[in-house]
Amino acid sequence: MNQQTLTADVLIVGAGPVGLTLAMDLASRGVRVVIAETRRRGEPPSVKCNHVAARTMEQFRRLGVAQKVRQVGLPEDYPNDVVFRTSFTGQELTRIPIPCRRDRYTAEGGPDTWWPTPEPPHRINQIYLEPILLEHAAALPGVSLHDRTQITGFTQDDDGVVATALGLDDGHSFDIRCRYMVGCDGGSSTVRKSMGAKLEGTPVIQRVQSTYIRAPGLLERVPGTPAWSCYAVNPRRCGTVFAIDGQDRWLVHNHLNPHEPDFESIDRDQSIREILGVGPDFEYEVISKEDWVGRRLVADRFRQGRVFLAGDAAHLWVPYAGYGMNAGIADAVNLGWLLGACIQGWADEQALDAYELERQPITEQVSHFAMDHAQKMIRARSAVPPDIEAPGPDGEALRAAMGQEAYELNVQQFCCAGLNFGYFYADSPLIVSDGEAPPPYTMGSFTASTVPGCRAPHFWLEDGRSLYDAFGPGYTLLRSNRAVDIEPLLQAARQAGMPLAVIDVAAAQLPEGYRHPLVLCRADQHVVWRGERVPEDAGALVARLCGRAHALVPEALSG
Repeated sequence: MNQQTLTADVLIVGAGPVGLTLAMDLASRGVRVVIAETRRRGEPPSVKCNHVAARTMEQFRRLGVAQKVRQVGLPEDYPNDVVFRTSFTGQELTRIPIPCRRDRYTAEGGPDTWWPTPEPPHRINQIYLEPILLEHAAALPGVSLHDRTQITGFTQDDDGVVATALGLDDGHSFDIRCRYMVGCDGGSSTVRKSMGAKLEGTPVIQRVQSTYIRAPGLLERVPGTPAWSCYAVNPRRCGTVFAIDGQDRWLVHNHLNPHEPDFESIDRDQSIREILGVGPDFEYEVISKEDWVGRRLVADRFRQGRVFLAGDAAHLWVPYAGYGMNAGIADAVNLGWLLGACIQGWADEQALDAYELERQPITEQVSHFAMDHAQKMIRARSAVPPDIEAPGPDGEALRAAMGQEAYELNVQQFCCAGLNFGYFYADSPLIVSDGEAPPPYTMGSFTASTVPGCRAPHFWLEDGRSLYDAFGPGYTLLRSNRAVDIEPLLQAARQAGMPLAVIDVAAAQLPEGYRHPLVLCRADQHVVWRGERVPEDAGALVARLCGRAHALVPEALSG
């Protein structure tokens, strides 16, 4: 019999960026949260994600942490460009210009400076990001963080979950009773294994021998302008170098070739020198080895009763376009408002069905985008001409051609507008289709749309606020014609206890994509319904949005 029992509305297993974002979202809704983390408080994460996507920054803005995040990372004037060279210190082939953080809100003319968002992306390594999220989340009312705590098992019934926890320092076992539990505990997730979910897909796409190094004097060897990321392309070794602090710390990815079976089959030191373009006399220090395997794996289910999976616990893929961590944060945001609605009492338990129905197809789509791009990059690395570094006109022409190919292939990865703004939720019980199909999107392109399921196109309000800053914590109705009577919908929402904010805007303010005078959006900024007028049975629409009327056909809810 365990001597102690903690209680919470939600137990989050794992205090990485996904779990911390979920905790922040839930806390903003008055939900009591316990976080169980095996690491010590303040123990740094591994040097993983180097990029926070615009969609993630939009959510960080909503949660009040965006500016804290943006003030950290590379020096404010350090170029965030992506450059392709014959080696880190070699000849430049091409460059994808990305503004430094000082100019991120004001820069123009770049491949991602036109994006319709209040929060552009931000280049920052996870070793800087995670401490900010941890400090912010731990200070919120209702959040209790338990480090050096491992969840060893759980049981659940109709009323909640009882998780068994083990204190890793003192060996003390205790229970945590909660209404819901979310496994944000990474690729080797204990929660996923305990609930019997399985990862399915492609177990190995590529292997990367990754090394975190300290190399004083390396930056001064770079010809021309430095960059956040450098792809080294030569016939000896191909790799990628990421600037971690903009001074002397770097992450070096050595992309192993298909015939190279394991991480230690290749001389690590020699490969690093070939990628950097330095000789045996150059000195550097290995801080840590960060080897990883690129995969395309998605869990066969994201939920078992009151237990959910999010982030790497639910999906793993090659981290092209920065969409490992960022997809996990999208999971957290999606699940956070659903759990909050149920715990607050205005949504039915059936609303939680939307989480798996919405997020699992999207993660499948994104995983295929990432895998397809990885395979194209593997082919490109295997086709590096032996004379890519040759002097003279022939070598220059070869480098120019290869640079053009590299730019066209990779600008969509590093300036991935489609993955940020183009994805949509189809076949969701909480979204009312009006028969129009959402516009297709690619990794790098999208069409702004208010088709239900799409992200509400962003614009700035007359008072200077972002549209999203005016959104409520539940649902928000955009009305561009004050003559349209919305009182029946407001009354139905009040009767159901459903939070519904209203934003009146002039039609002239609206960007392309807004064609209906009424557009109803939810907390994560996705459109759930639109119409010319409120449906005759406004109560039926509200019931649908609260998860109480899944069977209602869209025709009955049209306006």
